[in-house]
Amino acid sequence: MKQRTRKLFRCLTMCMAAASATSQAQHVPPDPPQHEVGDMSYPEMVKMMEMDDRLRFGKVIVDQAEFRGTDAGDQLVWDAEAWYGGDINKALIRTEGERTGSETEEARVELFWDRVIGRWWTLQAGAREDLGRGPSRTWAAVGVAGRSPLWFEVEATLYAGEQGRTAARIKVERDWLLTQKLVLQPELEANLYGKSDRESGIGSGLSDIDAGLRLRYEIRREVAPYVGVAWRRSFGSTADFARAEGEDASDLQLLAGIRVWF
Repeated sequence: MKQRTRKLFRCLTMCMAAASATSQAQHVPPDPPQHEVGDMSYPEMVKMMEMDDRLRFGKVIVDQAEFRGTDAGDQLVWDAEAWYGGDINKALIRTEGERTGSETEEARVELFWDRVIGRWWTLQAGAREDLGRGPSRTWAAVGVAGRSPLWFEVEATLYAGEQGRTAARIKVERDWLLTQKLVLQPELEANLYGKSDRESGIGSGLSDIDAGLRLRYEIRREVAPYVGVAWRRSFGSTADFARAEGEDASDLQLLAGIRVWF
């Protein structure tokens, strides 16, 4: 009986030791890799990490392509941009304007180098060309664009032109997601000029404000028709120039359009 007990005890001891050894073996960390990232070529690292910081890509966004009902008649208004580059540096072209009937009332084209300078902000430097009614004007431009607290998208740009002309433009907008497909977008844009330009119908100081409220339905993210309302107000000498041409200094407009990107 004692021999059987000793054998049973010895068997249990061996089983427990084997189980303990197996448990310890399972917690042994794996051997470190036999290579370092510094020893890898860039294509090998891209393949391993499945990401490429040098990749170039682009995007075209037509944020506004709309018809407005104005006192002067139906008006086509557009606001679009396209960019190409990497994560840090991009080439950016932006255009916006308005056309009434067969005449382009106002239009601008801007070409920028865009560089990331912070988590939410980029620095933009380049040139702007004003087209439309009156003489064309060329400006050097520098500004910032990004996302402020409360998720407002901000563009703030300073301009310097010929004959000592200066200007500033500030644009603020935000998307409020009402549902997964219904988006409300308030927008405010203000233009300021350092000196009057009678030929272009622009006065010094705060020249004009364009405020809008648009409700769009995203059929899919890339395609979204919308309706809304816009209010435009001229100030100071700009308002005086408008009245001299038989135009109102303030106008409330209904609008409908589409937003697309690819």
